[in-house]
Amino acid sequence: MATWLALAVYGLLLVSVTSIVWRRPILALYAWIVGLALHNAVMAALYGAGVHGSSLTAIQAWKEILLAVALARVAFDAMRNRRLAFRVHAVDVLALGFALIVCVYAVLPQHSLGGLADRSAIGLALKHDLIPVGAYFLGRSVLFSRDELVPLVWTLVGAAAAVAALGLLDDFLIPISWWRDSAVVDYFHKQLGYDYHGTGRLPENFIYNTGSEDHFLRRLVSTFLGPLASAYMFVVALLLGAAFLRRLRVLIPLSLVIAAGLLFTFSRSSLLALAAGLVVLAFITRGWWPLAAAVLTLGVSVAWVHVFPHVAPQGKWTQADLVQQRQNARQRPGASGNPASLNEPSLHSHWISLREGVRTVIHHPQGYGLGNAGQTASRTGTAIKAGESNYTEIGVETGLVGSLLWTAWGLALLVSVLLTARRSGWWFASGMAAAFGAALVLAVQTDVIGDPWMGYCVWSLAGAALAPVALPADGDRSARGHRPRSPEGGRHRPRPRVLP
Repeated sequence: MATWLALAVYGLLLVSVTSIVWRRPILALYAWIVGLALHNAVMAALYGAGVHGSSLTAIQAWKEILLAVALARVAFDAMRNRRLAFRVHAVDVLALGFALIVCVYAVLPQHSLGGLADRSAIGLALKHDLIPVGAYFLGRSVLFSRDELVPLVWTLVGAAAAVAALGLLDDFLIPISWWRDSAVVDYFHKQLGYDYHGTGRLPENFIYNTGSEDHFLRRLVSTFLGPLASAYMFVVALLLGAAFLRRLRVLIPLSLVIAAGLLFTFSRSSLLALAAGLVVLAFITRGWWPLAAAVLTLGVSVAWVHVFPHVAPQGKWTQADLVQQRQNARQRPGASGNPASLNEPSLHSHWISLREGVRTVIHHPQGYGLGNAGQTASRTGTAIKAGESNYTEIGVETGLVGSLLWTAWGLALLVSVLLTARRSGWWFASGMAAAFGAALVLAVQTDVIGDPWMGYCVWSLAGAALAPVALPADGDRSARGHRPRSPEGGRHRPRPRVLP
């Protein structure tokens, strides 16, 4: 009964939303910004209500369906008008080249490459690698006006603040035993196929293991059900907010809540990425305060490593947990629970994974085929040839050529958005250059595009930042070098035309 009810409600919502997105593709971005922040929490709740298997998989596909509908609409408009909504540049060619090599490796025989992925793993990897490409071209194809971008950024900042607030309340008010008994455990294990061995079989990064058998430290997971995905959203929101600088009486309190949430995720790489994004923003704006903020972020990062163990909420191990922890301790005799130590398991595993991934790509430059790396391999029981870093994962799957194309596309996109921001002084391009630079830094040691919020939202917004919109009267940036906007002031969408 619960399954049929959930599918009926989902069908009605999907028909309504897809019809709206068909009329205005930009609204897909709103749906992703808010919907993907809630996605895991809602899906786990549905699993707990009895919606399992293919029915829940169908509901999980809402994000891909919206992308397909939005891309179909921009393709329809391009054919009707016999022109693209943008002029093709090198960054677009690199994106298409990367997509092409991913598709080629999807059909190459695995046995000829030495890979072991089955059709399910290949399908998951194909989606994983192509989502950022599709999202990017959607952003490139949708013409924005100031009237559309301002509420979009407010939506992103507001959603991030809400996620941070909920996560902080959860950390300090809801005991970890509630999470152990929740549907989250079975959702990850039985629905998604992950084999986690954290407390109560929750994901290992739900908590921070100090090495003590007495207690562990809670990390903010919020609606994403993970500290890293939450942290990545917070970094993007803070950088866009730093470039936005509107209605400071509202923006500053929201940013403080987001910053507090970021600290309690205890994601040290995210703090470093935030500092890198602020350096990019300082370079674009030629201002001193983003650089000062970057230095302050680094200082807080160092201090927080020592402060966090004293202020973070604590939880107690179960007896089953202690058995697992003692087994882990025997396997890693030199591991340290000190977060400032180089022998801390998280830092050590990231470094080892990156090093071994690079070696694998160098010694096997033809690649193993899709589905043999990262969380895709983990979910499907395939031998993992590389993990953690997007650069090495893509290299293991699509070979050295694929990794180089991915890297070149990312750097070209960053440089293109950065140059757009420098030439125009456009706050949105400045914020997205900083946010995308932070994403590329994070991708060195983690699977950034494996987080759907990043893959859909950040790559589509980065593509949108390359499409200049003339705003001579709005004060957002100079109109130098750009065509004037239509007399309607952005209230009605102009017919698509080739942008300069």
